[in-house]
Amino acid sequence: MAADTTDIDDIREQARRWLADDPDPASRDELTAVLDGLPASAPELADRFAGPLTFGTAGLRGPLRAGPNGMNLAVVTQAAAGLVTWLAAQGGTGPLVIGYDARHGSRQFAERTAQVATGAGRPALLLPRPLPTPVLAYAVRHLGGVAGVMVTASHNPPQDNGYKVYLGAELGGELGAGAQIVPPADAGIEAAIRAVGPLAQVPLGEPGQVLGDDLVASYVERATAVIDPDGPRDLTVAYTPLHGVGAAVLTAAFARAGFPTPGVVPDQAEPDPAFPTVSFPNPEEPGAVDRLIALADSTGADLAIANDPDADRCAVVVRDDRDGWRMLRGDEVGVLLADHLMRRGVTGLYATTIVSSSLLRAMCAARGLPYDETLTGFKWIVRAGGGSAPLVFGYEEALGYCVAPEHVRDKDGITAALTVAELAAGLKTQGRTLTDRLDELAAEFGVHHTDQLSARVDDLRLIADAMARIRAATPATLLGQPVDSVRDLLPESDVVILRTAVARVVIRPSGTEPKLKAYLEVVEPVADGDVRTARSRAASAIAELRAEVSAALGL
Repeated sequence: MAADTTDIDDIREQARRWLADDPDPASRDELTAVLDGLPASAPELADRFAGPLTFGTAGLRGPLRAGPNGMNLAVVTQAAAGLVTWLAAQGGTGPLVIGYDARHGSRQFAERTAQVATGAGRPALLLPRPLPTPVLAYAVRHLGGVAGVMVTASHNPPQDNGYKVYLGAELGGELGAGAQIVPPADAGIEAAIRAVGPLAQVPLGEPGQVLGDDLVASYVERATAVIDPDGPRDLTVAYTPLHGVGAAVLTAAFARAGFPTPGVVPDQAEPDPAFPTVSFPNPEEPGAVDRLIALADSTGADLAIANDPDADRCAVVVRDDRDGWRMLRGDEVGVLLADHLMRRGVTGLYATTIVSSSLLRAMCAARGLPYDETLTGFKWIVRAGGGSAPLVFGYEEALGYCVAPEHVRDKDGITAALTVAELAAGLKTQGRTLTDRLDELAAEFGVHHTDQLSARVDDLRLIADAMARIRAATPATLLGQPVDSVRDLLPESDVVILRTAVARVVIRPSGTEPKLKAYLEVVEPVADGDVRTARSRAASAIAELRAEVSAALGL
């Protein structure tokens, strides 16, 4: 009991020091209320002071709450001060470009970042309103920014926020111009953040320059340039931004491209940080697109599209004669987009990640196009090939697609939606659909059936235990066939890859959420053009593989 009392006293003292340096009255009141609740509130207080949010390659992301282990004005001030110090130490010149979404605290965090930048003598350019992440990524390149900050938690729960950093050409190089940071930049920025002294000593300058709508118009103009201006446009689309910031930009892009304006789910059309109509603001989550499907049904839509809240991801829902409406997997959309670009004659490097379907590799091999495979994350995809060939397309299975790397060097849910619409409209003129094209690819290359096993945890030690278990007791067989390849990517990345002649399993912790993920793939050949039978066999095999991997991980 004495030790517990000592621990509480120590954390109480940490909290008091934090209160003395916290610039936000609301945050101070929140933490004071937790202190007043001691000893009953000891577990919550300990969690808030378990350690600082670490600045990694995804930047910062965490719950909105007072204390170092949360997103709040104090943490953002420190992060911004560390970032501008690091930029100066690297000799970086030019403005810091700042964007933000519509989550709780986003605008405040963006404006504080601008003040810290100008206080350090660096120009700050603030996007005019809550906008999609790809607009920020575009602006860094378009405006010649030394770096960019996007305040967003993407598709995390409503109580979260985040802070993502991009570098311009000067510090990011040709491949990383307007792309998310990669090591060692993340470690350098983290060290600079930890070296920041009392926040009261961080100079705050003017609010920075708020950019005009001409920046957004420029993004939309460049976005529409990714598709053929003379292609078919007869397509009815239902759309939802999932209470995020995508609707205005996407509908403007569709209108400029000459498509009919998509119908938008009414009660999800406007940004709302509470995300009231979904249990989790991620289009991949069960039930998230139910309203979208209802709208598509009622309007006779050819296609349904969803963005995640910051509109860098794109979900595609199609009418399937066998199953009704269904969401295409990220791998399915990825190969559809790649195939479409290839058919348009777009040559150059096509890339995806180690957890995505191997179908893109097969397509590139058959068509004589360069291919590369990277670690997960667009920060790696846009640097694929090391410059050996110009990147023309990249995707990751988590609904992220880059169809125009010279426009946005990151995933972009707006240009992806336009390109999907272009493909669907072209097929419609032939009386065909996206699923018909998928069947053609399956007949040519075999059914590449992918799935995911995902386990969310409250205790991160469970993830570490599962990774240790798979390394110590690797299955000798999967689906009755020998595991003939085991690849462990430690220490570079906490990833284990298992392969048999017809199956692949990639196991890793999530980089942004408390989840353990296993990515599953089964390749089933198509006999005599019978795609349906091959898909049925593949579905049965993937279900069996899921059960085997779950048991091996102890889930």
